[in-house]
Amino acid sequence: MITNIIFRRSDSPMTSDKPHYENVPFEVPSSWVWTTLGEICIFLSRGKSPKYKDDDRTYPVFAQKCNLKEGGISLEQARFIDPNTIDKWAEEYKLKTGDILINSTGTGTVGRTRLFNESCLGDYPFVVPDSHVSVVRTHDEILSEFIYAYISSNFVQQYLEENLAGSTNQKELYIGVLDNLNIPLPPYKEQKRIADEIERWSRQIYKIDDDRDNLTHTIKQVKNKVLDLAIHGKLVPQDPTDEPASELLKRINPKAEITSDNGHYQKLPKGWGITPMQTLCALVDGEKQNGIERINLDVKYLRGEREAKVLTSGKYTAANTLLILVDGENSGEVFRAPVDGYQGSTFKQLSIHEEMYTDYVLQVINLHRKTLRENKVGSAIPHLNKKLFKAINVPIPPYEEQKRIVNAINQTFTILDTIMENL
Repeated sequence: MITNIIFRRSDSPMTSDKPHYENVPFEVPSSWVWTTLGEICIFLSRGKSPKYKDDDRTYPVFAQKCNLKEGGISLEQARFIDPNTIDKWAEEYKLKTGDILINSTGTGTVGRTRLFNESCLGDYPFVVPDSHVSVVRTHDEILSEFIYAYISSNFVQQYLEENLAGSTNQKELYIGVLDNLNIPLPPYKEQKRIADEIERWSRQIYKIDDDRDNLTHTIKQVKNKVLDLAIHGKLVPQDPTDEPASELLKRINPKAEITSDNGHYQKLPKGWGITPMQTLCALVDGEKQNGIERINLDVKYLRGEREAKVLTSGKYTAANTLLILVDGENSGEVFRAPVDGYQGSTFKQLSIHEEMYTDYVLQVINLHRKTLRENKVGSAIPHLNKKLFKAINVPIPPYEEQKRIVNAINQTFTILDTIMENL
């Protein structure tokens, strides 16, 4: 039984039979008490600033990055203490199973909370925290798993966020904020029941998340398979009355190399042809304009990640023009200009021949996006491999079948997207 817990009750009479305490967030059952984190800890402290000697990997230091963003703890990125300074670290600073570790500095990481277990030490004799991590070690009669769950809750995380100090670029969680944190404390057995129930539900949530990730991956694979079936003539039935693709391709370029033999491309249907991407489209720049205010059609604007910025000169791009990213990790991604503007510096305009159904060509490009991403050129800034892009072999169905294929793809993708949205 904890005998030194301090709590306050209101002097005013209450009609409820539940106890009431001043300056606390909510009522608790009569068997519970309100206390503070400092009152139930045997050790509550920030770590120390170590002297490092990374070529001696004997004594690791627990830093913010050891509290993994995706959850859990790892010492893989830990740095190491100079063995000559070991005496600086009292025994109480050596982390123990059940310690609650809270990142206490750094925008984006401050407040991140993890529960330590000595199993993560491996062959290391011990690990100590640096000055950017706070250690919460509760009394033996307080279940640390319960306190960890409470501090990890959105309710407390928001409270910590609201009580940070420092500038925008370097937020800091002072130990006094943790020391005075209000704790609703149930009897020990109820702490255990609550912690066990949270653990049980957490396992269920993790399983659901895993299943959702697996299903998301499967849906992406299904989409690729649908596209693959589409451009091989296996998604919709053929109509023998459709004009053959060879006639369409002759109008696009009478001199272009056109293959229609079914055996050349995994047995394409009768009436289809095949030709390189460069026959069907071109990568061009808009006409240079000066002195006219237009929106900068850069990637952040087109993705809706920022408001429009206005330029007074640039390469003119008309509304509904297709823009393809040619610089950066996502080279090959295609956008449609929502308004008249100036072409962003990382784009080329994608001009598709009017004899082709535009959305069909875009679906072929989508199918090759992975290959285009994996075969970028350049080092500092990766670029779209234009030679590879132009050489993509495009199976060409008759024009009317292109429209039917795109319609079938859209219907299928709508169903898959609805499933994704409801996961």
